[in-house]
Amino acid sequence: MNKKHIVVVGLGGVGGYFGFKINQTNEVSEKYTVSFVARGETYEKVKENGLTLLSPEHSNPQTHPNAIVQNIGDIKNPDLVLICVKEYDLENVCKQLLPVINKDTILLPMMNGADIYDRIRAIIPDHTVLPTCVYVASHIKERGTVEHKGNAGKIIVGRDPEHFSTPVEWVTDLLNESKIEFDFKDNSLTAIWTKFIFIASFGLVTAKHNSSMGAVCTDEHQKKEATGIMNEIQLIAAKKGIDLQEDIIRATFEKASTFPFETPTSLQLDINSGKKENELELFAGAVLKYGAEVGVETPFTQKIYTEIKEK
Repeated sequence: MNKKHIVVVGLGGVGGYFGFKINQTNEVSEKYTVSFVARGETYEKVKENGLTLLSPEHSNPQTHPNAIVQNIGDIKNPDLVLICVKEYDLENVCKQLLPVINKDTILLPMMNGADIYDRIRAIIPDHTVLPTCVYVASHIKERGTVEHKGNAGKIIVGRDPEHFSTPVEWVTDLLNESKIEFDFKDNSLTAIWTKFIFIASFGLVTAKHNSSMGAVCTDEHQKKEATGIMNEIQLIAAKKGIDLQEDIIRATFEKASTFPFETPTSLQLDINSGKKENELELFAGAVLKYGAEVGVETPFTQKIYTEIKEK
């Protein structure tokens, strides 16, 4: 019987962390074939030295995949694809995956955002996509080296609502064997939207004011803006039949207040360093699009979106 082929597309903070864990376990078990897809300098470094993960969880920081390629087109017969790219690369990656995947390939997007599942579906309509949200404090230290701090990374993964009965036990077995912390749910959309209400509101407000998570929790004006965005997202989720806890806004501020006061957000860092590619569309764009679709007014999100665009 052929070994299942696991492909990790993108070796940034997320792909580097989870790809490392899967591959290092597999180096011993040899149960799967694991391929990494990376570009440019990352490809060169990993091809030469393997992937490096600096983490309190791992004493051996190096792992070598069965294969590393620069182009998705060079992948043959993947059984599981972990999509670990920046959200603005998602459509491009999906288009490249289309000719490569077979009818049984399962897609696991390791990305946070309320619209990731729908965006993949729009390009790859017939395959099983497992909606997921990711919690991990990891980043690229240098090309080919990922640094992880804090708690073990965790994912919440759910069945595909359109392919509910697809057998995915082998995927959860793989996560278990790789010592990846995960919750598997029949429906992961509540978890995905709970995370989204947090990252979108704090991302947008900190990006507009070049402030910190602590400032959004304590400054009256910023807190009001964040509350307005959260309220809009909560109304959209309700219209879409996604159950969020009743006191989600209070709970979100409570969660944010556990971070150090000066904690930045990735959107804030990208916008205020002038980076052209950023997550503005992932956060505000998704709220505006879904708001229009389900008939929810989104003035708070629209105003901040416009102000950030004008920066």
